[in-house]
Formats: sequence, structure tokens, C-alpha cells
Amino acid sequence: MQSLVENYETKKKSALNFMQNGQLNAYFEALVEMNNYKKLLFAVCAN
Repeated sequence: MQSLVENYETKKKSALNFMQNGQLNAYFEALVEMNNYKKLLFAVCAN
């Protein structure tokens, strides 16, 4: 569980950096990965 939270926060920070640098393709990929981690977190919490 803790590793999922850490991975989510890491992707969140990298997404913000990509957005600020104008790297839209990398930004959207980071958002997709954040969404995947969020789904996993909800699944773990639900069980």
C-alpha cells in the first residue's frame, strides 16, 4: 500500500514538472499512470 502511494506521488510530481516544461505528451502519459495507481489504491482500500 505504501509503495502505491509513493509511486502515485512520484508520478504526480513528474506530471507537474512535465506540464510546467510544456512537454504535453509526457504529461498525459504521467496522468494515465497516476490514474492507474489511483485505481489500484481504491481497489486495495476496498478489500
